[in-house]
Amino acid sequence: MTTSQIMIAVIVPALVKILVMIGFVFNVGALLTWLDRRQGAMIQDRVGPNRAVFKLGKFELRAAGLLHTAADGLKFFFKEDFMPPKADKLLFSLAPMVVMIPVLAILAVIPFGDTVCPQSLWHVTKDGHMIFPAVTRLGVCGADPANNIFPIPMQIATLNVGILYVFALAGQGIVGAALAGYSSDNKFSLMGALRAASQMVSYEVVLGMSLIGAFMLYGTLRIDEMVRWQGENAWGVFVQPLTFFVFFAAAVAESKRIPFDLPEAESELVSGYFTEYSGMKFGMFYFAEYMEVATSSMLLVTIFLGGWNLPFLHRDGLTISFGTTTLVHQLLPHIWVTIFQVLTFFGKVLFLCWFQCFVRWSLPRFRYDQLMKLCWKVLLPISLANIFLTGIIFMAIDNAGADVAAGLKIAADVTQALVALTITYFVLRGIIGFIRPSKHTPWVVGSSANQAELAGGSKESPMQA
Repeated sequence: MTTSQIMIAVIVPALVKILVMIGFVFNVGALLTWLDRRQGAMIQDRVGPNRAVFKLGKFELRAAGLLHTAADGLKFFFKEDFMPPKADKLLFSLAPMVVMIPVLAILAVIPFGDTVCPQSLWHVTKDGHMIFPAVTRLGVCGADPANNIFPIPMQIATLNVGILYVFALAGQGIVGAALAGYSSDNKFSLMGALRAASQMVSYEVVLGMSLIGAFMLYGTLRIDEMVRWQGENAWGVFVQPLTFFVFFAAAVAESKRIPFDLPEAESELVSGYFTEYSGMKFGMFYFAEYMEVATSSMLLVTIFLGGWNLPFLHRDGLTISFGTTTLVHQLLPHIWVTIFQVLTFFGKVLFLCWFQCFVRWSLPRFRYDQLMKLCWKVLLPISLANIFLTGIIFMAIDNAGADVAAGLKIAADVTQALVALTITYFVLRGIIGFIRPSKHTPWVVGSSANQAELAGGSKESPMQA
């Protein structure tokens, strides 16, 4: 193969996948800063971001508060880059990069779709009519070196130790927080760094232990193979429900967001380990936190929520079956299946990002002793118990007969149907709610307001009128 052929077959797809993942995470990180404010205003019944406006003559563009996010991002570039006089200049400048880089590097092993077969995307007959491509449900498409056609995994790097790579990089965030607090020459920053280090080390233990039960079922450390197992059986949230909730709690604690934001508690530590940071250095800490929300959501989706899988949608099309009984089998072009899978993956990630923002504005902050007790006395024992329970159930199923295996297959198909019905219900309800006109009913809150309402309403001063 020539250099240009290698470029087209290997390098170009890799660059496209890198741009897709990094572009998605950067854009979602920016949107989450807006969603936090907007959703917080809705939950607390107050005015959210709506003041930033772009004027062109009489035309005003507010974009539902999105211009606030753009203004904040632009402001970071022009803020003064302050550094404490006695700070360690090298470590102080290095800390934001140490925090940001691992978040982006984790994206390398997260698959956002099934393997693409370029030679099977479209197949045209002699008379010009498209027929369905030769892609089987379980088969893996082969390479065609003579025509420079190779399968394209929808994953930047297909590592055999994918999840171990994630844990190795996730631990580097501890180093960045510790460097930031140590090098700032500020006692509040140092206390925040100590809190961040102890919190992240503790909850990383829970993250690792909680997934062992899932590894036992999936039988692999490769994240893409975990997703394929869920597509052919049941989603991880159904076979490992305890693991899902423990992993979710630990992932929120790792991102240091409410209710686990003890390292940067403004009422105690001003702003924790990045108190002395300003300008773009602070922007890197701030943005890395939101990108961490996106990457943790990606991991939750791939390990527990089926990844790119939709219920009953397989490589060759739509197949609705329960056990050995097939109700519907509709072939679909490989390109459309691929598009549906990619959109499904990113849609699930957006939903989990929204849910994490919802949790942020719904729960109060823990005390530090409560934070550590939750980790070591609640979540870790649950993870250990889940390992033993999974091992017992796994051995019992492995020694059971074919009838039990067939029953479990039907149960897995039922969970797929349950997910399909749930998704359909919420989509229809969202469409109806969007179309139906909203009704505004006055809601009187408080005894004084209630008495004024009974008296015929409060009087308005000339200035209010």
